[in-house]
Amino acid sequence: MKKVILFTVFVITSFLMGAQGASESSSPKYEVKVITSVESIVPSGLGRSRIISANAERDYKEFTSAQTKEDNTRNKSKRKEIRVKDFEETKLLNFYNMVGIRFQNIAANDAVISSKITSMLAEGWDLVFVTSAVESDAGEQDGKGIFITRFIFKRVIQ
Repeated sequence: MKKVILFTVFVITSFLMGAQGASESSSPKYEVKVITSVESIVPSGLGRSRIISANAERDYKEFTSAQTKEDNTRNKSKRKEIRVKDFEETKLLNFYNMVGIRFQNIAANDAVISSKITSMLAEGWDLVFVTSAVESDAGEQDGKGIFITRFIFKRVIQ
């Protein structure tokens, strides 16, 4: 009887460990895509506003160096190797025109950005994070500014 119990425990343990190993090895792998909207807040409508989406891939490891006390040589990667020339650019409207802030432009940009997000969702991407920042006009002499938003998507690699 002890042999039967031991054999049963062995079989159940083996089955559970096999199932656990299978679930670990089949955990999903993801790809990530960042979409950036840049909206001009330059007075008089002189800025440029766009949605930017890279079509090319880059491996950050190729442009990364580790600094230590013993070895603090600077990163020797070339900027031209990082640049992406294969990207999608979607026009947006500027926040300002000659008379000031233009709310119709903001609504139009919202519609275009919503369309982009809807398209990404239809392609199987999940929106997982959104972050925004503003570099605004610093006064009468500045005349520069942007509102930037990054939309971070992920999807399971098939």
